[in-house]
Amino acid sequence: MKAIIPVAGAGTKLRPHTYTQPKALIPLAGKTILSFIVDQLHDAGIQEFIFIVGYLGEKIQEYVKQTYPDLTCHFVYQNERLGTGHAIELTKSIVNDDEVFVVLGDTICEYDVKEVIESEYSMLGIKKVDDPRNFGVAELDDDGFIEHVIEKPAIPKSNMALVGLYKIKESHFLYECLEYLFKEDIRSYGEYNLTDALDCMLKRGAKFKSFKVKNWFDCGKKETLLETNAILLKKYGAVVHETVQNENAIIIPPVSIGPGCTLKNAIIGPHVAIGANTTVFFSTVRDSIIGSYTHLFEVVLDNSLIGSDASVKGLSRSLNIGDNTEIDFG
Repeated sequence: MKAIIPVAGAGTKLRPHTYTQPKALIPLAGKTILSFIVDQLHDAGIQEFIFIVGYLGEKIQEYVKQTYPDLTCHFVYQNERLGTGHAIELTKSIVNDDEVFVVLGDTICEYDVKEVIESEYSMLGIKKVDDPRNFGVAELDDDGFIEHVIEKPAIPKSNMALVGLYKIKESHFLYECLEYLFKEDIRSYGEYNLTDALDCMLKRGAKFKSFKVKNWFDCGKKETLLETNAILLKKYGAVVHETVQNENAIIIPPVSIGPGCTLKNAIIGPHVAIGANTTVFFSTVRDSIIGSYTHLFEVVLDNSLIGSDASVKGLSRSLNIGDNTEIDFG
């Protein structure tokens, strides 16, 4: 089985951070969004990965090669963002009729990965939501098999949202349906959508069983990213790297503080993730994500997202600051 992870999106809702860094590489509870996904799949036995890259794709490649040197990895460029269906179609020659597990690059979920992989059926991950109009939606029969899927229906007939997890046993069938979408120019909201290809498979006789995820973490916007960071820190606990220099700093768990950081006369936490080689002097930080090589001096930060190589001095703020930025409130 091969894993396919589309990470070509521009991440516009997380700007300014995604001007200089792919959304999949934004730090989260001591890891990156992408590493949560890859680690889950690798721990379940998948050894071969296909990454669909585009915007800032070279940073994805560099990160994967450095972090996972022992995995078999392929990188496919999606130069035109024409939808998830278009992205998956680009992997056809690499997949070569193998089973595939498609995981969207901003999808962190808790579920039994091994059970899904070993199922005799193709499987689609779902979760009940209050308002399914902004999601792909699955309609189920009484036995949990999927009868129909539709992308962002105006009048949903189900409140079971597709969460971005797709295990497909008959990959040749998938690529046939993708080809059909292109030939007939079938689009949803202007894009060739994977959901439409899956519905094509269902109409042609493919069987998909649903599986419910325990948790589905939203990494798409600043507010929900900070909330996800807090949840994951609570779940997996505090990690303060042994090289952190602490001079009169108070750490309130759960937090994650990367290697090479220096803390002086500061209060850190709860629910704070700090990247490598960052300095925090005479400051208070809580419920925030701070990038690497960043300098905080005499600030009080709450519910803030600060990029890498940034410098922030003075005053109290809830901030959303990208990489390579200098702010002085003095």
